[in-house]
This record gives sequence, structure tokens and C-alpha cells, in this order.
Amino acid sequence: MKITLLCVGKTDDKYIQEGIDKYLKRLKHYISFQIVIIPDIKNVKNLSEVQQKEKEAELFFKTINPQDFVVLLDEFGKELRSIELSRFLEQKMVSGVQHLVFLIGGPYGFSDFVKQRANYNLSLSKLTFSHQMVRLFFIEQIYRGFSIMKGEPYHHE
Repeated sequence: MKITLLCVGKTDDKYIQEGIDKYLKRLKHYISFQIVIIPDIKNVKNLSEVQQKEKEAELFFKTINPQDFVVLLDEFGKELRSIELSRFLEQKMVSGVQHLVFLIGGPYGFSDFVKQRANYNLSLSKLTFSHQMVRLFFIEQIYRGFSIMKGEPYHHE
């Protein structure tokens, strides 16, 4: 299985990028994982929220394939404990999912088209985080999920 994190806009803060790089390096031991950055939408001040979400959706759909299992990282999604996320990842692997794609939307979330395409909605927390921090938190949780799967001592419970 391959995992892709698809998100809008680059990570500007060096300390967040360093954390992301740390966990990307660790993840290489478990799974093929990549981050795909969709460029920020140009001239957003001239666009409504709906128009901005639709433009982002067009870019998402250029990257997503019909057979991909798509998971939205969304505040209204299902909250999982780390162990449950690990089981979710393992279940996707054994069920034959070849490409698991996680999406982080722009500042206004996802268009209805993207929501309809999604196979699953996942929330990392009821709290609000910057889109850049979500990337780091999410990648760390994917790493934690695989370390749980392998019975390694990273996660304590």
C-alpha cells in the first residue's frame, strides 16, 4: 500500500518542516509515504469561499484516481484513538487498498464534490490547528500507527 497526504499550500515554518522531515524519514521503514502539495489558489480575495473550495477541488481531482481510498481530514470526521488509527491502517492494507490518500483542505474546508468523493472522514481533534501543524500531527500519528502495528515501544498504553 502507498499513502499520500494531499494538502494545499507549502509549509512556511521551518520548525514544522523539520518535524515533518523527521517523521517522513522514520516512515520510510514502514510504508511508501509522500506529501503532495497543491499550490495556493491565486487571487483568493476575488473569490467567494465556495469558489475557492471549488478551485481547490479541481486540483484535488487532478491528483486523485478513481480507485484511491480517499480520507478527508475534517473537523466533523470520526475521532479515533491512536490504536484505532493503527487498526484502520492495517485493515486498509489487508483489504487490498493500494493507495490511501488523505486530504487536508484549504482554510474553508472541502467542496461538496470532494465530500461526496471521500470514502471516510477523519478528525484529528475537536480543536482547531493551523493547516501546517495538522501536517506534522498527522504524519506523527501515521508513524505512531505503524509502530503500534509492529509492536514497537514508541507508543505507551
